[in-house]
Amino acid sequence: MRRPSSIVTTVYSVLSCHLFFPRRPFATTQSLILRDGNHLHFHTTIQRKMRVPYAPTTPPADASAATQEIYSRIAARRAPRPLIPLDLALLHNPSIADGWNSLLGAIRSKTSLASGITELAVCRIAVLNKASYEWKAHAPLARAGGVSQEALKTLLEVPRLDQGKSGKKDGEGGLSEKEWAVLVYTDAMTKDVEVSEETWEGVRKWFGESEMVELTATVATYNCVSRFLVALNVGENNGKEMVVPE
Repeated sequence: MRRPSSIVTTVYSVLSCHLFFPRRPFATTQSLILRDGNHLHFHTTIQRKMRVPYAPTTPPADASAATQEIYSRIAARRAPRPLIPLDLALLHNPSIADGWNSLLGAIRSKTSLASGITELAVCRIAVLNKASYEWKAHAPLARAGGVSQEALKTLLEVPRLDQGKSGKKDGEGGLSEKEWAVLVYTDAMTKDVEVSEETWEGVRKWFGESEMVELTATVATYNCVSRFLVALNVGENNGKEMVVPE
């Protein structure tokens, strides 16, 4: 029986990955399918993993006192949880991990924004940047902050919003007029970077000056987070479905 060319092509592709990219980790899932009793079809899928190995969960034996202190500071912010994959990616450079921990600590716990507003913006960024890891981590926090399932579903389904006014009615999609304004601002910062005066005025009427700085810093910071997560495939979540939690 003649071997189907699809098998040869697939085997060649897999061998090529090993030969030419030996340091790129991946897992393969293979299946054999017999069709019509005569033709053999061989299907291989490749699921990429984290693009660099994770740093150790505890300081290496030869770590400096400064590095040990950095591990301790990050662990203190995460407690009672262990270090998460994002931490273990960043800890390849402890100084960067330390600065990241300080910034995120301030964004997470030292602003006056309502948690629902913060998580609404973060989850929208996750959708726009296809950051499944970020969505998985923050959608439950959004629910805990009072964001409804309907609102989260809206974040997943509504196309990118144009700058200016949202054109949405109060309560539409489970979102208030204020929350729609936050989404327009988040979309503008994430996709356009430059924010129009109309977009600014649309969200500014809902927040004070300090709150606007906090909201802007939150959107900017979580755009940074999502881009880091997706580029390195931290947590091996790229491409996974974003699910609305109960």
